[in-house]
Amino acid sequence: MRNKYLFLLILLLVFFSISASAQKLQPAPVWSAAKANAWYAKHIWINGANFTPSTAINQLEMWQADTFDPKTIDRELGYAEGIGFNTMRVFLHSMAWQQDPKGFKNRVNQYLTIADKHHIQTIFVFLDDCWNPEAKIGKQPEPKPGIHNSGWIQDPGNRLKNAEELPLLQKYVTDVLTTFKHDKRILLWDLFNEPGNSNKGDASLDLLSKIFTWAKKVSPDQPVSSGMWDWNLEHLNKFQLTHSDVITYHDYEDPVKHQRVVQILKSFGKPVICTEYMARLRGSTFENTMPMLKKENVGAINWGLVSGKTNTIYAWDTPMPNGDEPKIWFHDVFRKDGTPYKQEETDLIKKLNGKQ
Repeated sequence: MRNKYLFLLILLLVFFSISASAQKLQPAPVWSAAKANAWYAKHIWINGANFTPSTAINQLEMWQADTFDPKTIDRELGYAEGIGFNTMRVFLHSMAWQQDPKGFKNRVNQYLTIADKHHIQTIFVFLDDCWNPEAKIGKQPEPKPGIHNSGWIQDPGNRLKNAEELPLLQKYVTDVLTTFKHDKRILLWDLFNEPGNSNKGDASLDLLSKIFTWAKKVSPDQPVSSGMWDWNLEHLNKFQLTHSDVITYHDYEDPVKHQRVVQILKSFGKPVICTEYMARLRGSTFENTMPMLKKENVGAINWGLVSGKTNTIYAWDTPMPNGDEPKIWFHDVFRKDGTPYKQEETDLIKKLNGKQ
């Protein structure tokens, strides 16, 4: 554990030594600390969840025309509004755009209209290195009983082996950013979720670099970022830190360890947002972590809102093939009918958001 904090301190020195040169390399400059902090000061404390409607197993089922479900989205974002959540982190998928660019963007706009009705801003995620590397347009698989995120798909995953895929990804990112670059309903663009996951390591650095270049050429009003998540990925972490307008990260540790990471990240002088936390069986809970993040003025976006087809009430490494409900949910806040998994949690969230 000591090595992790030593690496973070080294990363701090690297940030100050190369951030200026990183800005010069970008088509548009990385936001200064002053600009980033001025942006952050305009927002009340950012908190919410990673959101996939309970009727979608993955990003394609959420965004394809046949399975886009505004009724469920509206109902479930209403649950979020009721406890004071003001931000949702939502994954897009390039294949849904490739299938129907205009329709895809219309559905994104429809989602944003629903979220805005509930006083919720959105963090959109473009690329993802997590879970299944193969994706197919059309009907998505049914969930595997008791298996966490059994149908979640990477983007682009194995499709990147096709030489034609990279230009398509650039068109996707550029089109979506250009369409929504001035949209105040969008809080932040999270360009790449957990680059290097699925044993890819530094192989993801090239694509990470490219998507930042594509985004900065568009120069949206909203900040762009990519969250650090594994302190062993030194080269990826350096790039994410020095090229992100605001600092984002993931941490599923207990609050003592988590707070050490927060304090080091805050020393970089930019706003800090935790875009993934809360895994009850790992000692990261609402009760012990969310108050700490608010005290530190760090954004708090937990994984999961409503229990559904993603199966994220089950732990990453503890499948329950019989599909029984686990005694302790790993992620998620509500059942499909809006009943809290744990009333004490939603009472706390309401209190932290001034809803009680």
